[in-house]
Amino acid sequence: MTIELLLVICIATMYIDTSKSVQRGKTYYRHLLRENYREDGKIKHRTLVNLSSLPDKVIAAMKLALKHKDDLSALVNVTNIETAQGMRIGAVFCLQAIAVRLGLVKALGTDRQGKLALWQVLARLIDQGSRLSAVRLAERHGVCDILGLDRFHEDHLYANLSWLSENQEMIEKRLFKQRYGAAPPKLFLYDVTSSYLEGTCNAFGAFGYNRDGKKGKQQIVVGLLVDSEGVPVSVRVFEGNTQDVKTVGDQISALVKRFGVEEVIFVGDRGMLKQPQLNLLEDHRFHYITAITKTHIRKLLKDGVFQMELFDEDLGEIESEGVRYVFRRNPQRAEEISMNRGDKLKNLQRLLDQKNVYLAGHGRSKAEIAVKKVMAYAHKLKLQDWIEVNVDERRLTLHFNRQTCDEASRLDGCYVIKTDLPTGDVPAGMIHDRYKDLAQVEWAFRTFKQGHLDIHPTFVQTEASTQGHVFVIMLAYLLERELYRCWQDMDITVAEGIDELGSLRGVEITIGDVTCQKVPRPVGLSEKLLLAAGVRLPDVLPLRQIHVATRKKLTDGRKRKRHQRLTPKISQN
Repeated sequence: MTIELLLVICIATMYIDTSKSVQRGKTYYRHLLRENYREDGKIKHRTLVNLSSLPDKVIAAMKLALKHKDDLSALVNVTNIETAQGMRIGAVFCLQAIAVRLGLVKALGTDRQGKLALWQVLARLIDQGSRLSAVRLAERHGVCDILGLDRFHEDHLYANLSWLSENQEMIEKRLFKQRYGAAPPKLFLYDVTSSYLEGTCNAFGAFGYNRDGKKGKQQIVVGLLVDSEGVPVSVRVFEGNTQDVKTVGDQISALVKRFGVEEVIFVGDRGMLKQPQLNLLEDHRFHYITAITKTHIRKLLKDGVFQMELFDEDLGEIESEGVRYVFRRNPQRAEEISMNRGDKLKNLQRLLDQKNVYLAGHGRSKAEIAVKKVMAYAHKLKLQDWIEVNVDERRLTLHFNRQTCDEASRLDGCYVIKTDLPTGDVPAGMIHDRYKDLAQVEWAFRTFKQGHLDIHPTFVQTEASTQGHVFVIMLAYLLERELYRCWQDMDITVAEGIDELGSLRGVEITIGDVTCQKVPRPVGLSEKLLLAAGVRLPDVLPLRQIHVATRKKLTDGRKRKRHQRLTPKISQN
């Protein structure tokens, strides 16, 4: 086993290139593991890994092994050789390589704060949780060896969130410039979502329109700006009661001041781009694509701008007062709405029948209270305009206004998109498709909230920490998209792929009192994942032996919860 391990390290074509330099009276040594190879009949050299961070004893041991690569029997007499299981390295190394490819490492910088920020992004992809859990995660993964970090704890990560918040504009600008260079995109998609909070101490926390269906929970509002391909460009956090329209100005300012974009087609969801926002876009000579509400559609029908008969499965278009209206009726959506309305009526009738049974069996109960409960449920189902509840001798009956319902159902499946783009520049079909591209922002939000990134900021409270936390989510989504692209042809999710790579560990090899870290060759699924991602693991990694630990111990309550969650339920039969 000893000779086999040494053979893995001491490949015949490898050698260590050492150079010395003196700067300001100090002597520095640089050690590079290099190899010779032949190309077109010529011998060339390439660097495999920089070993300069390794202790001198490790360098000496490796040089000794390479010196005797043709006659390993010279090393057989070394008897004090041990191997041990090293840290998890596969997931961190792969994600860091992707971050380098996307320019994220360069945008964050290579100082300590930039490396801490990078670890927060990688930790969010590996295992979601608080800053405390990110430190515990670093105890099991070779974070310090791969990222070049020194010892840190959770307080450093919380401070790093503030650093991220303070430097977010600069980082976003760097990413934008690296991705687009001198040819920035013209079309941008924008939407907002809400994320509920646990507790009431978050600086942005407020009660508002809750998209998560969590009653009694404060929330924050998150606005996300992406390009036409769905790549996130900028993200901002607003107070939980902020209206959608009031978040638009911030993103328009970002496009103008931070990114210096001069030509923009701004795509926003219905109800987001009202007249003040459209005026702001016009001031910057930006164009827009958005949709109008059903109320607005009815007004335009009443004013004769277009007629109901024009709504068809094929796209239609009309221009009025410099605004182009692109409209369509989706028959599948119309059928879905009709079926949904029928299901709501059945549920309402079921509740009414239950109230009648209760009234019949409880003589002292009041029919008026039962009517209020039925009508309250009707309001919840948004059926109050079409139904009436009558009482006849303590029996409730439901009256359905068919005429009112038919009038409202005329617009089932109908939608209207409006834009100020000139008719000759962009055809109606392209306007329609660009508005539908907002689904890419919705996909990002689903990954933020329902996917494994888990945006819910349960563990942060200050403005800077919350903004930094959400920014980490956006940066993690950049890597998530790239991994999805790489692994989309494989029968595995991004979360499963990262978990698989996380099981790949290094091997610590100790010869006498010298220790180094060998990276085993990945096999099976791990090998396929790395190949698809275009990532090659190095043969060796520095072993800095830096111990990362939290300042807080795991509470008994968390221990019990984790034990209960991981322990399978045993049948008592």
